[in-house]
Amino acid sequence: MFPGAGCAGADGDATSGVRLLHRDVYSALASAAAPAWKPEKAVEFIVPGGAGGGQDRTARIIQKFMQDSGLVTTPVAVVNKPGGGGNLAYTYLNQFPGDAHYMATATATLLTNHILGVSPLNYTDVTPLTVLYGEYIGFAVNADGPIKTGKDLIERVKKNPEAVSFAFGTSRGNANHIAIALAMKAAGVDAGKLKIVLYKASIEAATALMGGHVDVVATPMSTYAPVMSSGKLRIIAIAAPQRISGQFAGAPTWKEQGLNVVTPGYRMIVAPRGLNPGQVAFWDNAFARLAQSEAWKKELDANEWADTYMASTDSRKYLDARYAEYKNILTEVGLAK
Repeated sequence: MFPGAGCAGADGDATSGVRLLHRDVYSALASAAAPAWKPEKAVEFIVPGGAGGGQDRTARIIQKFMQDSGLVTTPVAVVNKPGGGGNLAYTYLNQFPGDAHYMATATATLLTNHILGVSPLNYTDVTPLTVLYGEYIGFAVNADGPIKTGKDLIERVKKNPEAVSFAFGTSRGNANHIAIALAMKAAGVDAGKLKIVLYKASIEAATALMGGHVDVVATPMSTYAPVMSSGKLRIIAIAAPQRISGQFAGAPTWKEQGLNVVTPGYRMIVAPRGLNPGQVAFWDNAFARLAQSEAWKKELDANEWADTYMASTDSRKYLDARYAEYKNILTEVGLAK
């Protein structure tokens, strides 16, 4: 199975286990009879980040598929609610308990904010619908800057941890921050002394990097896809077990540069608390069909996303395991008590 965000030292194929485990789920759900419930009014797809970011792109891809395929016959509106490290979006989502016309994209931040005590909301306060895909965290620098490799970065940080600014979205302690902390720990650097700069979305951090306002960005690889052609970014390390393909094929892993750091992130879809079985069944069916579709498979390939599709029941079990894992990691690297 695709490892949880924050794993260090995991090897092997990150996607095959999930595909094999859920192939029967895909077929069963996709061929199931129409669920008893279906949307009767417009569906709001809430994004805890700004337009153009990774979660926003995910929501808009799903929005188009749901409407083009006819799975949802009512309008689907993407609503951006950045701020508060995702808390604004999830607080808004939970104003509609039991209403399956509302859903939101989510990342490990939903779990880590609770572990760090910066949000009272946890994954147990919403209804996980699916863990849809995963991708590895990449470290980028300005192409014209002095840092050319992962080793260059480590040397600079060792000399002065506060001399290098690390930027990412959307909150401290999330998968991006965990990736930074694990890389620094592997290099013998105190992650608590680093200069951290937060943005409402990682694409904003990447834009700031291209403008020379920060030194390093850590974010899932697909965030870089829209801006790589500018030539203003250089990927100096990927926290993956081996190099990935496509436009990032030339980017080295941390492991190639002497640090055993593997840190995947993942995207999931959640709904408000209190959904009934019929409502959950509708969205299970819809996301199973999305995961099976050729259009979605093309998006996975184009963005270097790993197929980690899980239905609602397996998604909850997966998050149970990830929460315990994050708590251990964040405590170990000094970001949580």
